[in-house]
Amino acid sequence: MELTLLGTGAPAGLPRPDCPCAACARALGSGARAATALLVDGALMLDLTPGAAFAAARAGRSLGSVRQVLLTHPHNGPAVEVPAGVPQPGRVPDGRELALLTGHRVRAVAMDAPGTGYEVTGPDGKRLLYLPPGGAPAGLEEGSVGRYDLVAADVVGRPDALAKLRAVGAVGPGTDVLAVHLDHDVPPGDELRRRLAAAGARAVPDGTTLVVGAYDDGAELPAVPRRTLVLGGARSGKSVEAERRLESFPDVLYVATGGTRGGDTEWAERVAAHRERRPGSWRTTETCDLVPLLAEEGAPLLVDCLSLWLTDAMDAVGAWDDAVWADGGEKALRERVRLLVEAVRGARRTVVAVSNEVGSGIVPATASGRRYRDELGRLNAAVAGECEEVVLVVAGQAVVLRG
Repeated sequence: MELTLLGTGAPAGLPRPDCPCAACARALGSGARAATALLVDGALMLDLTPGAAFAAARAGRSLGSVRQVLLTHPHNGPAVEVPAGVPQPGRVPDGRELALLTGHRVRAVAMDAPGTGYEVTGPDGKRLLYLPPGGAPAGLEEGSVGRYDLVAADVVGRPDALAKLRAVGAVGPGTDVLAVHLDHDVPPGDELRRRLAAAGARAVPDGTTLVVGAYDDGAELPAVPRRTLVLGGARSGKSVEAERRLESFPDVLYVATGGTRGGDTEWAERVAAHRERRPGSWRTTETCDLVPLLAEEGAPLLVDCLSLWLTDAMDAVGAWDDAVWADGGEKALRERVRLLVEAVRGARRTVVAVSNEVGSGIVPATASGRRYRDELGRLNAAVAGECEEVVLVVAGQAVVLRG
């Protein structure tokens, strides 16, 4: 089964007409995207958009053999001229199946938001799923749909849709995940590629033709790093960056190393803000005992943060007292750090760890403050050495240091 993406952008396209934002200003050349529309084997169109015939011609395709046009959006949208010879667009009711004379079978998938998703099975048995903008499948149960060979969805706008599909086994290691309905909420270029790769997804230019199921033949999928370290200063956006990397995965274990601080209302507000951002399917544990968690296999692990873990470790060994530090405290801390770094190296589960970068600012006025700064710098360097990807977040922008 062959798929041509006539467009890959949001309904308004990218750049949006008359939008002055930086993302739209940069969406030039191959970064420009027409509204998403898919052409399957030249016979089935999913969404009819303005200029579809010209888009097909640019991609080296013709709409002359299209036998069915189906709409996914919650409404029929503005009037679109139907190219000569192309049938009028229609919609399949949720749960109903349509069989085409070409051998394709199309099943309408119910959404948790207005719109219709379509599962297409080709004559060769390959299966693709196409979801409308802002939508995720509703009522999924484990094993209810089987694994798709390709999924085209609003990965940026609804990462939880991908998480739901992963949770029931509909998206697996061999599934090609394409981000479509791309809007100006994520800058194009390297930043878009980086964010999608962290979710195991990718974007392709308008006009790209793909063979559904080609990844089963050994082609390379976007690699999700097993271990990632996210560094940044205060309010840099490092925690948001770390959470974004795992929001398309179900059953993430969020490890909060800060614990609770009785009577500290400002700290309680910070904790509450973090919790409100997390998907409802994530679990949370408050602990600094990271080594056993890293040794276990299981759901992805998000550790926020290593700097508070270090504070706890230095408390435990009496590192703030010069005499204790000189009389075995330093050695005890080094051993704790060594065990943590070894656990990161041996981790079998996906791990995203957050840490503060404090070595670039004012030199602390106290010996204990300088000691903490130095030890955190050593810890960050040691953990970074064991990670496939290291990211520094500055002013909300992620700079890839490794990976």
